[in-house]
Amino acid sequence: MKFPTTNHFYTSWLTEGEAAGPALVSELVEDEEATHGVLDNTSNEPLPILTSQSVVLFPDVILPITLRNAGAISLVKQLHKSEGLLGIVAEKEEGEATGSGREDRIYHTGTTAKVLRVLVLPDGHATVLLRGIERFYIETLVKDAEDWLLAEVFALPSPSAINTNRKAGRALVQSVRDTALRLLKLEPEAPSEMASALVSIKNPNFLIGFLTANLNMDLSFKQWLLELDDDGKRAKELLKYLLKEQELLELKRDIQNKVHTDLEQQQRDYYLRQHIKVLQDELGEKGASNELETLRKRGDKRKWPAEVQQHFSKALDKLERLNPHSAEYPPQLNYVEFLLDLPWAKYTKDKFDLKQAEKVLNKQHYGLKKVKERILEYLAVLQLRQELRGPILCLHGPPGVGKTSLGKSIADALGRKYVRMSLGGISDEAEIRGHRKTYVGAMAGKILTSIKKAGTCNPVFVLDEVDKIDRNFRGDPAAALLEVLDPEQNNAFADNFAEVPYDLSRVLFILTANEIDDIPWALHDRVEAIEVSGYAVEEKLHIAKQHLLPKQKREHGLKTTDLGFNDAALTEVIQHYTRESGVRDLERQLGTIARKVAKSMVMEEPVTHRLKKSDVSTFLGSPKVDLDTAQRLPLPGIAIGLSWSPVGGGILFMETSLAKGKGKVTVSGQLGEVMEESAMAALSYLRAHADELHIDHRVFDQYDLHIHVPDGATPKDGPSAGITLFIALASLYTQRKVKDGLAMSGEITLRGKVLPVGGIKEKVLAAQRAGIKNVILSKQNERDVKEIDADFIKQLQFHYIDTVDELLGTALHARKVKGAKTWELEEPSQDDD
Repeated sequence: MKFPTTNHFYTSWLTEGEAAGPALVSELVEDEEATHGVLDNTSNEPLPILTSQSVVLFPDVILPITLRNAGAISLVKQLHKSEGLLGIVAEKEEGEATGSGREDRIYHTGTTAKVLRVLVLPDGHATVLLRGIERFYIETLVKDAEDWLLAEVFALPSPSAINTNRKAGRALVQSVRDTALRLLKLEPEAPSEMASALVSIKNPNFLIGFLTANLNMDLSFKQWLLELDDDGKRAKELLKYLLKEQELLELKRDIQNKVHTDLEQQQRDYYLRQHIKVLQDELGEKGASNELETLRKRGDKRKWPAEVQQHFSKALDKLERLNPHSAEYPPQLNYVEFLLDLPWAKYTKDKFDLKQAEKVLNKQHYGLKKVKERILEYLAVLQLRQELRGPILCLHGPPGVGKTSLGKSIADALGRKYVRMSLGGISDEAEIRGHRKTYVGAMAGKILTSIKKAGTCNPVFVLDEVDKIDRNFRGDPAAALLEVLDPEQNNAFADNFAEVPYDLSRVLFILTANEIDDIPWALHDRVEAIEVSGYAVEEKLHIAKQHLLPKQKREHGLKTTDLGFNDAALTEVIQHYTRESGVRDLERQLGTIARKVAKSMVMEEPVTHRLKKSDVSTFLGSPKVDLDTAQRLPLPGIAIGLSWSPVGGGILFMETSLAKGKGKVTVSGQLGEVMEESAMAALSYLRAHADELHIDHRVFDQYDLHIHVPDGATPKDGPSAGITLFIALASLYTQRKVKDGLAMSGEITLRGKVLPVGGIKEKVLAAQRAGIKNVILSKQNERDVKEIDADFIKQLQFHYIDTVDELLGTALHARKVKGAKTWELEEPSQDDD
């Protein structure tokens, strides 16, 4: 609801005269006898009438109207002088008129009025102050002048007054008055004199007319109220209108207050920031203010979840409240910058071209056919599903075989960023999940730190040395990795330092390990183990020529013609200066040669640019590795076994001997518990089947047995020496020599079964290097041999067995050796009865 501002005009105008507005209103209300009954319905004198498009005049109410037509102004002046009466009727709104004539375009019920004042304005217009007298009805239009009308009218009876002697009447009037006063308080544009006027009005009928005339309501509604013949009904309709307007104004006020509060908060924040900025300038801390503004702008540009945006804003607001020289400021600044530096919704587009990926893998890695095939299968599934829901690949094998570099190749094939994190020696769970910010020196975990370094949300992430996690300090880092690797959890990875969830579901994790059995059990069911075995001499030769030697030339500033090797020279380095399954030490030896060549070139010393086999010792000194050779076995009780170690395969000589004694068994050569148990199992089986091998039982009790494995400085253990120990013992006790050029690997059971063992490729290659011609393996290891390139083992003959009986026939000569030992055995003593 809105009160017309013209009320304020006429009140101020009247103040210049003999009385103020509210006072005049009271006087006019009290002088009712002078204002009613002016029209005489028996008289035929026509009444001059002015029409208005915005005003409905009520009896006893004073209202100003503005006149713009000269004829109307002249008429009003004459009536003012003669104290004549004037009729005021309202014009119908557009669409309400029933015809095109003047009579059809006006309401026929109006109010007679007395002209109180006439004020002619400088522009020629006039403002006229009128006081309503009584209602009339137009019977006939006598004259239709251009600016006013002349009509025959008759007076309408005064409406039935409200009975204030009854409680209902008094309550109705009071409700109207109180509601109007509340509206005045809600409406800021209402004239201040209105409240005083409402309080001073005593006549309830005049109060209703006064409010109706001054309210800014629809003209047709005002006209309808004017035509009502009952002031009680008029008061009820007016109260309905007032209550409706009150509800709208209260709703409007609530909306405005809320908007005003929001604007006030924004202005307050802006004022405080500006105030802080001025203070910082005065204290010489302008740089900090500029830095925070830069951080805020960076945050506005980030496309991150609403939760993260809200958290960042709070962290930045806290930073603004801190003194840049306080101890809390640097950690808080570091935290805000960390959130900004993390990649949010930033992904690299995958290049799903398996043929190109295969070319990349073949170019960067020689051999490893099985491993490459599995990686291509993994990438194919990833392309079809477009999500990482498969098992986590875990590449395991000896050091230096290319496990970590395979992860780099996968990143190159997919076009993703590559990041690597070593888990070796991690003993604190906080290195995975980060520290809480309350700690001094708190920082994020290595997972999110590596993601920040990569700059994208979907890098290829290699977790190196997962088998070397230390769980003896704080928490369980391996268990913390479950949340990182599990696709059901890592879409909302919780880092203690970041305090907001981060999505790791698009990261391609690849694990590496040396020993698959050493991987923590918490991760075992989350990974798919892929073995990356060692290389044969021929494979190392290709790798050295295609990858290692060109790399060392680049790193040492040598041209292609500055350093070269023939195959014999490279083979010499591989066999006599390195002993490993991988090629890491080989690369170091080639680097040593490259440095010596570079030094000689710079110092202008004589240098060999093309190395032959005989030149290797000049650069690297005497050979560091003696090749194991399969010597002839001149005596029974000696057998050759095949072993595996992280640096590759090798051969072991198992030696046994008997000496007169009491059946004592001695084991030497730094054998581990597993090998000692294998020796005991082999001896037990031999004693249980002594009759079949024609061995006298007394020898086990009257002779001491000594089992020895040479190279005693090197610890030896593992479940693969069972059949070798058994053959050595069987050869000793039967005096049948083991065949020359024969080596074996396998485990034995007390039932005489031969079990398969691992590390077959390394063992077989070691046998070939040592000059072995025949290899005995379990029947179940035949599948492992088929995976080795046939060109590397074409000089070997394999014998696959299932039982000890097959082993005896394959490994031992049928007859005893010449000069076979005879055991001096005593008859067991008999107790006298």
